[in-house]
Amino acid sequence: MTTARLPLFPLNAVLFPGLVLPLNVFEERYRAMMRELLKTDEDEPRRFAVVAIRDGRETAPTGSGMPDAVNVPAERGPADGFGPDPVQTFHRVGCIADAAKIRERPDGSFEVLATGTTRVKLLSVDASGPFLTAELEELDEETGEEAGALAEGVLRAFRSYQKRLAGASERSLTTGADLPDDPAVVSYLVAAAAVLDAPTKQRLLQAPDTATRLREELTLLRSETAVIRHLPSLPAVDLTRAPTHPN
Repeated sequence: MTTARLPLFPLNAVLFPGLVLPLNVFEERYRAMMRELLKTDEDEPRRFAVVAIRDGRETAPTGSGMPDAVNVPAERGPADGFGPDPVQTFHRVGCIADAAKIRERPDGSFEVLATGTTRVKLLSVDASGPFLTAELEELDEETGEEAGALAEGVLRAFRSYQKRLAGASERSLTTGADLPDDPAVVSYLVAAAAVLDAPTKQRLLQAPDTATRLREELTLLRSETAVIRHLPSLPAVDLTRAPTHPN
């Protein structure tokens, strides 16, 4: 069992391995986290863990993505907004993020671009420092039975889903050459790209193996495609990039 202690960044979103995560960091507790990560040698990964929030909030009271210029909220403690026992506020399976870019702005906020790498299980949360840290167990990705065949079926269903999202008159977003053939990568790509609610995405993230995740995705894609047939055209989603999250 491989464990690690890393800074913890809770979000109202689910991060998957391979997904690009842009962050707009302005709260002091997360600024402190980024300043600490910048101390890491440039040749080493700047890692932190992302977990989805069950309850509570990860934003300041303004909730707008930028500090309130008139009524700036008081400095928040590392666990503020997450209840008396933060570990109970977060989903127990999250993802390690590697920050390829951390840029400090003149106002002291940060622009961050990170990529999900490895699933982790949340063991404990420490709120004694300037930001949350967590004890984490890295989770191996088990393949499961018939993952290869399931991945092929999911890709076919995903192409149909994409076309329905883009509209019958629109070109599909990707070609076969653009899509991966590794079952685990397929399962994460589809989980990240499909327009699903956070609880469903969380369930996919914590699936016990790749085959289980792919089976559920196949069911979801077929169901969602059937629903979209009866709706007006919807804008297609970016396959690997999440919306920018204000902290």
